[in-house]
Amino acid sequence: MERTTDPERFAQWLRDQLTRRGYDLAPRGGGQSRFAEDSGIGRATISRILAGQGATDTRVLAQLAAALQVPLGEVLVRAGIATDEELGRVANPQPGARRITPEQAADELGIADEQARRLFVSMVETLQRTPPPTERSAEQ
Repeated sequence: MERTTDPERFAQWLRDQLTRRGYDLAPRGGGQSRFAEDSGIGRATISRILAGQGATDTRVLAQLAAALQVPLGEVLVRAGIATDEELGRVANPQPGARRITPEQAADELGIADEQARRLFVSMVETLQRTPPPTERSAEQ
């Protein structure tokens, strides 16, 4: 999907989402105020987005996603911040592009206990030294 930064299209998507959830967006319906209160997003911000003036603050978009109970990725695509292809690359990164040490892997996995870290690093180093099985040993 190509990135589109059409604020009016995003506004229409948000109006549809709110209407489906029972927010009355008529001039005196109170739906904008109610959604602003329910979502924790300022009423002026909701009004601006619904007026087709755009939304690029990722914090606001994250609040919208949470309030609407839709994946943040969908909101980012609808707002024109990301494309489906970009989200796919984040969700399914290609292996081998970045090599990290066992210590860095432990950090990224949140392994903080020193004994667990030593065990993890040792296991990874052992696995890295172990040659892959040959076809013959795999058949046995």
